[in-house]
Amino acid sequence: MNGTRIAAVGHYQPAKVLTNEDLADLVDTSDEWIRSRVGIRTRRIAGPDEPVDELAGHAAAKALAAAGLTPADIDLVLVATSTAVDRSPNMAARVAARLGIPSPAAMDVNVVCAGFTHALATADHTVRAGAATRALVIGADKMSDVTDWTDRTTCVLVGDGAGAAVVEGVAAGEAPGIGPVLWGSVPEMGNAVRIEGQPARFAQEGQSVYRWATTQLPPIARRACERAGLEPADLAAVVLHQANLRIIEPLAMKIGAVNAVVARDVTESGNTSAASIPLAFSKLVEQGAIAKGDPVLLFGFGGNLSYAGQVVRCP
Repeated sequence: MNGTRIAAVGHYQPAKVLTNEDLADLVDTSDEWIRSRVGIRTRRIAGPDEPVDELAGHAAAKALAAAGLTPADIDLVLVATSTAVDRSPNMAARVAARLGIPSPAAMDVNVVCAGFTHALATADHTVRAGAATRALVIGADKMSDVTDWTDRTTCVLVGDGAGAAVVEGVAAGEAPGIGPVLWGSVPEMGNAVRIEGQPARFAQEGQSVYRWATTQLPPIARRACERAGLEPADLAAVVLHQANLRIIEPLAMKIGAVNAVVARDVTESGNTSAASIPLAFSKLVEQGAIAKGDPVLLFGFGGNLSYAGQVVRCP
């Protein structure tokens, strides 16, 4: 296979909206404090009867419908998540069962906030190698399950949701729609973002992450553009991990994407970890903010201090 493309995308968020004012009733915070530090206004929170695989399944079903495909057309399911409660069956197997996908390879990918772009690259490589024909790539996290709701430094950040993409091979003579991935990590700084303990809880060293993201990541993201044969100024959109508006805006500027639409879904969805990139990307597509064939940089970063990015063509 000469290359792959994203055939369609989809997203899903729970119905419950948690505002900054709601959080001010729980912890010592305020709307002004939250907006000035992270730019978040609202976030969606899943209920106890809405597990991760349900969020993922809704997003995947929308992507399948948008692609005009049936579950039987899929032979690989990849779910990027770090909030699975159970070790087995994994989220990918549970999503496949929910959707009625007959006999797919089903794997979870845990690279936390960079999980979706890692999973997208894995799907691209697998289809190129001929080991699969069509893949469902899903980013889904229920961060509310791993949040200490008495800790104002973390509880103001998180939200729940899912986003999905259908990946398939391109036709003969067609240019690839998924560019080469640029990925890596900084293992010695891995403890800067954590989900650990019993019960598992999300914690981070916010200032360390902010400095690393705004100083070390811009040249890495530019190299992802180079691998796709593009200049940052050629990008129609930039979809970064939706961690914090104070990280997203400086990072997009330093990349040099001067003509691009910059996804700012963090303002209404919060940090949804592995879901944040496909969720924000799907919303831009749905809103018509980017057109079919437009080059878009997807760039994830965070837990493990891992990163992965690639330029894709808008479906």
